[in-house]
Formats: sequence, structure tokens, C-alpha cells
Amino acid sequence: MTGDLLTILFNAMTWSMATFLVASGLTIVFGILHVLNFSHGGFFMIGAYVAYTVLNYFGFEIPLYAYLGGALVAAVAMGVVGVGVDAVVFRRLQNVEGVYVLIATYALLLVCDGFVKLVWGLNYLSVSPPNGLLDAIFMGDAILPTFSLFVIGCGLVVFLLLEGVLNHTSVGRTLQAIAIDPWMARAVGIDVSAVYRATVVAGFALAGLAGGLLVANQSLSPELAHIYILQAFGVVIIGGMGSIRGAFVASIFLGFVEAVSATYLPNYPGVLFFATIALVLVIRPQGLLGKEATA
Repeated sequence: MTGDLLTILFNAMTWSMATFLVASGLTIVFGILHVLNFSHGGFFMIGAYVAYTVLNYFGFEIPLYAYLGGALVAAVAMGVVGVGVDAVVFRRLQNVEGVYVLIATYALLLVCDGFVKLVWGLNYLSVSPPNGLLDAIFMGDAILPTFSLFVIGCGLVVFLLLEGVLNHTSVGRTLQAIAIDPWMARAVGIDVSAVYRATVVAGFALAGLAGGLLVANQSLSPELAHIYILQAFGVVIIGGMGSIRGAFVASIFLGFVEAVSATYLPNYPGVLFFATIALVLVIRPQGLLGKEATA
């Protein structure tokens, strides 16, 4: 019984931190630009494929430094892509209704799908976990893979870094001011356009970083983007749109929901996840840590 409980808790935290890694960039872009980027999962997927391409040179024996280096390469690559996407797409969406933004970013997701199929093909690809993260820790009847511990640690580190920057630095205060009132921010001399551009680059870089860190966590295929984007949207919505702290709390909450569902309702995948999202939105439409809208 204790082993089963520990396994559920461990699986919940692994799912939570993996999903938070994906959702963090999505949350930042929405929080500052108020653009719900449906293509975020596509760039996460491309980041994973970029990391796969880098790590493929090492074969099955991948050093940890190379694995982390592949994730950083993916982050930089997606950050560079973010500069182009901001110039071509996002700037044109700033004064457009939300429904058109969703259509445009969904079209961008389809472009990502086509790009992956063109460059890497339709076959399933995989990467081995790095050396030192191939073992497992045994605690009673529970088996805790060390790579899953690595994923949990990465999620916690990313959250602490983002929490520190956004809530305890002058940069974070500037971002919050722009998110609340960009007109007033311009009036006091802040280059809002430059901040918007930097936010998009950071969001895309976080998507690439997540893809690189999680590349050994699943098989790579063109369907990868659609799987993670649904989970990330669920975290962002439940946490409170644009709140990094809310996304972190929501990822843990939904992680436990998913772990319980996988254990006790294995024949109904996703049912408890979506039912929980619906219930939370009925009880608290602004999300767990979101601020209630005022007229």
C-alpha cells in the first residue's frame, strides 16, 4: 500500500514538472502579450527534434553535459525562431480579436507539423537518457527512475528562476507593469515593443528548452505537439491565465489527478483530467491563483 502511494506521488510529480516545463513559456507569452499561442506545442516539438539531432552524434552513450548542451541548443534555436515569428506573426496579432489569434497560431502549429514531417519524417524516433540517469532508486515496492527525478529537478529549477525574475527583480516589475497597462508604460519611457519581442523570444526559448530536457521522456513523432499542448493549456487555464505561480500549482494539482486516473481509471484516459478542468472553471472561472476580472 505504501509503495503504491509513493509510486502515485512520484508519477504525479514527474507529470507535473514535465508539463510545467512546457507550460512556462506559454504562460509568460500570454501574461505579457495576452496572446494565447496555440503553436507553442509545435515549437516544443521542434526543440525536441533539434535536441535529438544534436544527441544523435553520441549514439547510446550520451554524457549528461551533452544532454544538457542539446537542451540549450534547442532553447537558443527556438529563441532565434521566436524573433522571426514575432516580426511576421505576433506583431500583427496585437490588436486583433482573440478568435483570430487562435486561428493564426493554430495555423502556425500546422506549419510546425509540416516542417517536422519534411525534415525528420514520420517514423518514431527516440533518445536514450544520459549516462548516470539510466538507473532507478528502490524504496520498498516503489521503483523511482533517476531520469524522472532529473525531470522533477529541472521543473523546480525553472520555476524558482522564473519566480525570482518575475517577482523579485526590476525586470519582473517592468514586465508586470506592461502586462497591466502598456499605454502608461510607454508614457513613462519604457520601450514596450522591445519588451514584447524579448518576451516572445523567452517564451520560445523555454519551449525549446522543455523539448530538449524531455526528449528522452517520450518517443518523437509529429503528434507530440498536440499531446503536450492540451496538457499545457489545462495547466495555464487552471492556474490562472498568465500566472507562473498559478501554472506551477496547477501542474502539481493536475499531476495528481492524472496519476490517480492512470492508477484507478486506466481504461478512461483523460476523462478525469478534463472533468477536473471543467469543475474548477465552474467553481472558480479565473483559475486557482488568477485575479477576478473587474469592470
